[in-house]
Amino acid sequence: MAEPLERQTALGDVAARQLANATKTVPQMSSISPRWLTHLLQWVPVEAGIYRLNRVKEGTSVEVDCSVRDERVLPQTFVDYEEHPREYMLSAVNTVLDVHTRVSDLYSAPYNQITEQLRLTIETIKERQESELINNKEYGLLHNIAPHQKIKPRKGAPTPDDLDELLTKVWKEPGFFLAHPTAIAAFGRECTRRGVPPPTVSLFGSQFLTWRGVPLIPTDKLTIENGSTSIILIRTGERRQGVVGLYQPNLPGEQSPGLAVRFMGINPKAIASYLVSLYCSLAVLTEDALAVLEGVETGRYHEYN
Repeated sequence: MAEPLERQTALGDVAARQLANATKTVPQMSSISPRWLTHLLQWVPVEAGIYRLNRVKEGTSVEVDCSVRDERVLPQTFVDYEEHPREYMLSAVNTVLDVHTRVSDLYSAPYNQITEQLRLTIETIKERQESELINNKEYGLLHNIAPHQKIKPRKGAPTPDDLDELLTKVWKEPGFFLAHPTAIAAFGRECTRRGVPPPTVSLFGSQFLTWRGVPLIPTDKLTIENGSTSIILIRTGERRQGVVGLYQPNLPGEQSPGLAVRFMGINPKAIASYLVSLYCSLAVLTEDALAVLEGVETGRYHEYN
């Protein structure tokens, strides 16, 4: 015989929610990251989307003399330049956002639908920007490192000795290491194993591990393939002859440097379209501004008794 249904004696949650006002959040997107790289680069505005990198010709020697008190003939010299300097062209990250006007008219409380759609679209474009700054085959960091600025780890996992050697490649005012979070964790394990846990520093309100006073900045845009990745060391800024980001200023509909949003109109199906564009590139001013530790293993662990 079936058990009799228990009589409900109090108002339940399901019924009560029908009369309750629920607190809502803006849309959350797990793919959004802090994008520290774009914060740490110096950004240089360019004209007509072109940045010409003028360099001194390789092998140029400037003759100078340290005179004693005599009347010797002083050396005559000049600085020669490369005849065909490299020109960096800005690349564009674009998309068109479509929002039905009925949706924006009826469902924009408590959060404006168009505003939130644009916010998430812009965040996604900026994520792609950081990825291109690292991986773009034309101007990305990984594809603009001179052969003599590339090294391999001694034993696979990144050790203090490896990062010390990397610092010898970018010894003139090194700015920061750039690495995948798992590579930073692997370096931390190797430091702990040797009894030299790396100190931390506060930047942008967050804590970062450091080595020799140089912060290790995490990014998920450095890929991991077969358990291996790379750690990059960067010097930044035009004054330091380092790495600089490039952007186009004064765009119509500019929202932030190099990024613009333009309303494209409403089509016969009542869909409103917005063009979102970001123009950027990156330049390595001198070869010793950038070095990389390649083939870094991230999966090595140590057991302690």
